[in-house]
Amino acid sequence: MNTATSSRTALSVNVNKVALLRNTRHLGIPSVVRACLQAQRGGAHGITVHPRPDARHIRTGDVHELHALLKQDWPGVEFNIEGNPFHNLMDFVRELRPHQATFVPDSEDQFTSDQGWTSPQDAEHLRQLIAEAKAPGVRVSLFMDPAHEMMADV
Repeated sequence: MNTATSSRTALSVNVNKVALLRNTRHLGIPSVVRACLQAQRGGAHGITVHPRPDARHIRTGDVHELHALLKQDWPGVEFNIEGNPFHNLMDFVRELRPHQATFVPDSEDQFTSDQGWTSPQDAEHLRQLIAEAKAPGVRVSLFMDPAHEMMADV
């Protein structure tokens, strides 16, 4: 199945926690690349990374390495880069043009993503970034709270 061209992905594996564990060991293990390979062998349709500005788990080098691996060995596997477009996400979107960019409204020091964008307050700022990401063909997903009124203006 070529999910990169399909309208939705059935399973995208987020490898951030593998990187977090690796970063605490200073040994280079476990390997983010190996986790990606295992996910692909297990039938995952996509790989997700969330490179935070503090690089506490996925690092810039990981994003580039995984992008190159998927592009070369599994071009049909979706690559999703998520993060705050007002921090470091758009640099990756511009350079790598992943299949999907997931915009998440987390702060730089936030422990984990725990809330969605607020609409209509965030809608105007997001429209410009959504258009910028979509221009080269990157699909955009928004991290939203599951409330209909929050999604009406975006």
